[in-house]
Amino acid sequence: MNCSLVITTYNWPEALELSISSALNQSILPDEIIVADDGSTAETKNLIQKLSKDSPVPILHSWQEDVGFRAARSRNLAIAKAKNDYVVLIDGDMILDEHFISEHMSNSEDGCFIQGSRVIITKKKSKEVLSKKQLSFSFLEKGLKNRLNAIHSSFLKSFFTKYTKSHKGIKTCNMSFYKSDCINVNGFNEEFNGWGREDSEYVERLYNSGIQRKNIKFNCIAYHIWHNENNRDSLSENDNILQLTIDEKSKWCDNGISIHYK
Repeated sequence: MNCSLVITTYNWPEALELSISSALNQSILPDEIIVADDGSTAETKNLIQKLSKDSPVPILHSWQEDVGFRAARSRNLAIAKAKNDYVVLIDGDMILDEHFISEHMSNSEDGCFIQGSRVIITKKKSKEVLSKKQLSFSFLEKGLKNRLNAIHSSFLKSFFTKYTKSHKGIKTCNMSFYKSDCINVNGFNEEFNGWGREDSEYVERLYNSGIQRKNIKFNCIAYHIWHNENNRDSLSENDNILQLTIDEKSKWCDNGISIHYK
């Protein structure tokens, strides 16, 4: 099975460089990296071109015009370009443990998507990480907020892996799934504009189509660089879209990834 790594980004090349560099430092490399760019300036494009020159795997730049926060459409565009059976999603402010890709692949399972955990780096530590271009972390290191998530143990993972259909803790900053399952529910719903709930609504349609969540602890670890919270002005409207999907038990959205295959 082959893997496409999709990295979402918007105008933060300093963080994106660490995210891509950590992806290229994996014990098992992804077969391709696709940067899902929600309208960044040329600085991000130039960074991707620079990193592509020495990369052992293709790095593709999937770009859309900047007309506001459109993460759902940005992800769909990137996933539509993916050539492989399995898709791993992260955000461009995530630094990956060296076994991240390997563990997403080894934990993949028919009828499931994987939700991994993140370790939150403090604001002060994040400045240091960006300055030093730090790619690896210790469980005991200062500047980690929820350091229990930094424990790497396949033994503990076997006890704490859970199968669920909960929305709690849904995060596309550390998620993976079979591309065929994504296409089956028509990907992310592009009716979502502005931050919030596009990931939960996508997962709800997966649930309704018979796919369950495989929650992984102590494997599939990624470190989240601190940043200011996104604008949440659209959250109320986005909550309504999510609730409609829940109420109608929808398995499909009309405005989804199929648009990009025409």
